[in-house]
Parts: sequence; C-alpha cells; structure tokens
Amino acid sequence: MVQTRTDQEARDKVWELIREVKVAMLVTNDQGGQLRGRPMRAVEAKDFTGTLWFFTTRHSPKAEEIAQDSHVLLAYADPSAQNYVSVSGTAQVLRDPAKQKELWSEPLRTWFPGGPEDPEAALLKVEVEGAEYWDSPSSSFVHAYGYVKSRLSGEPPQIGENDKVAFKRPA
Repeated sequence: MVQTRTDQEARDKVWELIREVKVAMLVTNDQGGQLRGRPMRAVEAKDFTGTLWFFTTRHSPKAEEIAQDSHVLLAYADPSAQNYVSVSGTAQVLRDPAKQKELWSEPLRTWFPGGPEDPEAALLKVEVEGAEYWDSPSSSFVHAYGYVKSRLSGEPPQIGENDKVAFKRPA
C-alpha cells in the first residue's frame, strides 16, 4: 500500500519529476459535472514552493469552470524516462500585471499577441495540495529482468517508486 509522505525530500522529488515536463494535462469539472482535460504549457520556474503557474486566456471555459469549482488535477508524463506524476490542488485565475511580466517568455506571444499586458492574458495559479508519482527505471535491461522475474515467480515486479506526497497539512 502506498504511504503518504510529508517530508521535504518527497516534495523535492515531485519537483524533480515535473520541472522538465513542458506540458501538463489540466483537468477541471465542467458545469455538468463532467471532467474536462486540456494541455497547458508550464511556466518555466527555477524553484518550487508549492505553487505552479500557467498563462491562460481570461475568458475561457477553464476559467469559468475554475470559478465554479477550484479543485484541479494536473497530469505530467515523461514516457521516455518512465516518470508519471499527478498533482491535485486548488486553482485561481487572476490578473497580476507585475507577476505576468515576471513569468513572461516570448514564445507566449503566439497566444497573447499583446504580450504580458494583453487584455485576455491571465495567470492560472495552482496551489498544490498533494501529488502522487511513479518513477520507474526506463532501461530495457530492467524491463527484461522484471518480465523474467514475473514469469518465474508469478508475481509482478516491484521496480521503481510510487509515493503519495502531501503538500498541505490537514487542518
């Protein structure tokens, strides 16, 4: 059974696994109670303090959905390294001109031609509450070993790590 960790090492591991993944799937609840997912490009960040940032369009379906229900899930995948992370938290869409300038990178101009001051540009701020990660070795040898071990023992191999990580302590 997977245990929930609260230590800084586990939080650092989550950041290590997601910081290089450029696109996450953001999952929200729509007004009909259906889950909706869409790709979101992560804002480059040097460190992680429990908040993730994305640029978004101010008047978008996701902004409306978040205004109704702020609970979100971000799914990160790096199949080439066999790393997968789900991050849950609460989201908020906000306009903060100073923060938008701080987080701006020129490729964002594709979606926001007016730059960080574009009237439709906003920030999606996700306060991370928890995460779960799967970190498996990606080498062919390890997979071959796991296959052989499974065939011989009848048990699936226990290769890699799977941990839950709490970022917010229960009140």
